[in-house]
Amino acid sequence: MKKKITFILCFIAAVIAVILAHNYITGRPSQSISYSEFKKLLKKKNVERVIVYKERIEGELTCDGIKSLSMMRGIQTDHKSIGKIQKKHTFTTNRVEDPRLVEELDRLGVHYQSRTGHAWVMTVASWIAPASILIVAGFIFFRKMGYGSARSSPFVEKKSDVTFPDVAGLAVAEEELKEVIEFLRSPSRFQNLGARIPKGVLLVGPPGSGKTLLAQAVAGEADVPFFSITGSAFVEMFAGVGAARVRNLFAGAEKKAPCIIFIDEIDAVGKARGSSGISGAEEHEQTLTQLLTEMDGFNPQKGVIILAATNRPEILDQALLRPGRFDRHIVVDRPDLSGREQIFGIHARNVRLARDVDLKKLAASTPGMVGAEIANVVNEAALLAARRKKEAVEMSEFEEGIERVATGLEKTNKLINAREKEIVAYHETGHAVVSLSLPQADPVHKISIIPRGISALGYTVHLPTEDRYLLTKSELSDKIAVLLGGRASEEIIFGEVSTASQRDLEEATEIARSMVQTYGMSDKLGPLTFEKGRPLFLDTKYSPLKEYSEHTARQVDEEVHKIITEAYQRARGILIQRRPDLDRVARVLMEKEVLERSELGELLAKAS
Repeated sequence: MKKKITFILCFIAAVIAVILAHNYITGRPSQSISYSEFKKLLKKKNVERVIVYKERIEGELTCDGIKSLSMMRGIQTDHKSIGKIQKKHTFTTNRVEDPRLVEELDRLGVHYQSRTGHAWVMTVASWIAPASILIVAGFIFFRKMGYGSARSSPFVEKKSDVTFPDVAGLAVAEEELKEVIEFLRSPSRFQNLGARIPKGVLLVGPPGSGKTLLAQAVAGEADVPFFSITGSAFVEMFAGVGAARVRNLFAGAEKKAPCIIFIDEIDAVGKARGSSGISGAEEHEQTLTQLLTEMDGFNPQKGVIILAATNRPEILDQALLRPGRFDRHIVVDRPDLSGREQIFGIHARNVRLARDVDLKKLAASTPGMVGAEIANVVNEAALLAARRKKEAVEMSEFEEGIERVATGLEKTNKLINAREKEIVAYHETGHAVVSLSLPQADPVHKISIIPRGISALGYTVHLPTEDRYLLTKSELSDKIAVLLGGRASEEIIFGEVSTASQRDLEEATEIARSMVQTYGMSDKLGPLTFEKGRPLFLDTKYSPLKEYSEHTARQVDEEVHKIITEAYQRARGILIQRRPDLDRVARVLMEKEVLERSELGELLAKAS
């Protein structure tokens, strides 16, 4: 939209420039007079200068000549009428055969000159120059907008200074890519054995997991040129630009072989054809087709390897993923405990750390975080330490940095009244008490009723004891019960519920629906899946492809309702049974606003 507005404004400016140029060339507008009027004015010495053409005569009148011409034509020579015609004191008349004209001009001392061109030449010339300005301006604007700029494609060629020691937590992916590095270093060793290196390698992983950094490390380890471009750079508003950029990218890479082409966010250009009915789909398909053609046409033995990254592999065109194009798919997953510790070590290299900083403990406190989030944690901790004027970053800053990244900024200036504070305290305590009562729920790490982020008035942090990759049906049921513990606590204490449970209900419903539709955990519907199109890494809402009847959809809704209801009743029963613990913890939480795991354990131990 911004490009279109810029283009319209530039076009209007070019048109104004054309009009001004035309007026400058043609000069001030002149009035047409008869040859007899010209002769009379000439005799009265009212003509200042003339230009004699083959077909006409142009000239300029004196001020007295303007009055004389007005009197000849019967115009009243008041100041108002003279002011109007003074704007047109140049004249034009058709030339007639008059041998004595030059002698008369000499005798009267009128400055004159002769031009051999025809009158229409000047008229045409008056438009050629402005039109040329418009064409040149249009060419420049179109290039700025992207049209015709395919030869100056926005790919970046550089030498990468990133190597594997700069990458942590991706040991499996690194091992898979070492073969590509060896080929780029010594391709003859593979060619002599008749081995064919993969044309393309697709890096698949959640956002921020280090896919781009890994591609840069491969180029750095192999010490080859690195051509980098984003998938969206191929897509333009003008037809044919994307395809031309693809051709130029591959042509430029072959000249620099051995090298690496890296296409980030390839889903922007590699989305399955026919999956979108929006405007511009034809241009997108043309660009994708050109990419497929180029991948088929170039010879990988020349040493050009294509790396691409995406976090949405499920929407890519199948023709892009077949053998012979992107032969190898490497998952760049979230780092495990050891990987997170290594990532903390890399990002903390240039940070002055206090003696109490334990990277292993920090890694255990950040389950599920990717490299980009961990880097943000380290930066937030350093900023906090600088703000507090400390000489080194302590463990407390890192812990607060984790909370900032996970739940948002703390809103110390957001004041809530005593009634709302009590509701939030019981709500968060309900989560904690239910979590501590269920053996398969994640342990409670911290409870807070200090507002954070956009809308959270409080939060309860759960930290798993180890990295988990599978969850059982009972574990998911316990997770739903913990999520509903806050709402159940409000109902027990206050006899009604508040809006504080909105996000809890959304997450609980999503888990229950996945249990029924995706994981086949419904006794009534059996081991069936009713869902397609789920993103593998994108943690956002989506619209699944429904391929089942309305009757089945009703049964799915009934099973989801059943799971939620049973989990809610279980949470409610736990809180009724442990009502003294609920009241004790909530009162202390209202007083202190934050409770750590150790303090929570002491409060519950007193009850026993």
